[in-house]
Amino acid sequence: MERFSHSRSRRLVPLVAVAAAAALTVAGCSSSSGGKKSEDNGAVASAGKASTPRMTVAMVTHQAPGDTFWDIVRKGAEAAAAKDNIKLIYSADPNAGNQSNLVQNAIDQKVDGIAVTLAKPDALKTVVGKAVSAGIPVVGLNAGLSEWKKLGMLEYFGQDETVAGEAFGKKLNETGAKNVACVIQEQGNVALTQRCDGVKKTFSGKVQTLYVNGTDMPSVQSTITAKLKQDSSIDQVVTLAAPIALTAVQSVSDAGTKAKVATFDLNKELVSAIQKGTIEFAVDQQPFLQGYLAVDSLWLYKNNGNYSGGGEQPVLTGPAFVDESNVDKVAAFAAKGTR
Repeated sequence: MERFSHSRSRRLVPLVAVAAAAALTVAGCSSSSGGKKSEDNGAVASAGKASTPRMTVAMVTHQAPGDTFWDIVRKGAEAAAAKDNIKLIYSADPNAGNQSNLVQNAIDQKVDGIAVTLAKPDALKTVVGKAVSAGIPVVGLNAGLSEWKKLGMLEYFGQDETVAGEAFGKKLNETGAKNVACVIQEQGNVALTQRCDGVKKTFSGKVQTLYVNGTDMPSVQSTITAKLKQDSSIDQVVTLAAPIALTAVQSVSDAGTKAKVATFDLNKELVSAIQKGTIEFAVDQQPFLQGYLAVDSLWLYKNNGNYSGGGEQPVLTGPAFVDESNVDKVAAFAAKGTR
């Protein structure tokens, strides 16, 4: 089993496991019609499929083209939508201005709830305020842990990126790394910056920040390769996304160094790389869970007035390390595209 870094996350496991299992069971079903009607006298909806009135929920993320992380977030959201009789409208744009416009589109459509990421919170502040003023419940996920309450959101589901970075730095101390290149694939993304800053806080060696263009993989590969050739003392590459990590493995080969690669986030190919030993380990923030809980929370709020975390605390979905000790267990779920 994976080791969660926070006691709050451990307390969530039994409840989350039940919810996620139910969601996966119905993920392939149509959500166009309700299941068996609830009994009278306040009985809750069936665990298999909600019979509550149809809802429309918009999920708006900062997904960049080709970033497979978000495919897993979306699968989680779709699983919850299928269970809860929700019409899910998913849209994304890495440009903060465009993402803001997508949120405005959701407001104009008078959706019943919005789930949004805040990679660049200043650019989303105004439009989130408009949604709240319009009476639309808004929850945050993945990015914006330090801002969600300030913006009037109901709840937040994700990883504390600073804490995850600190845990990463401690892990690198255990593996014996001395000189780290921390690769940021999107400048201005506060969550990515927090990860590298967290690593710097606890890692006993040297940390250099390397910026790359995450939407251009050939450029990512050549930039990392050039850095490794320029500084042969770098013995560890830390990436912040699975596709970047897999590209970094090739950069290490191209540079002819013995630098190791470790990363934040997973996908199916990344799990295979850990099994093969080409990547040391990964921090999993459980994106399926983020998508699932964000959508399900809006259903719970509308139908039972619930607030996960009481509206005061975030619901943490990570960090959890995946390495050679537990990767085979995770691989079975990764093969389904849910880890």
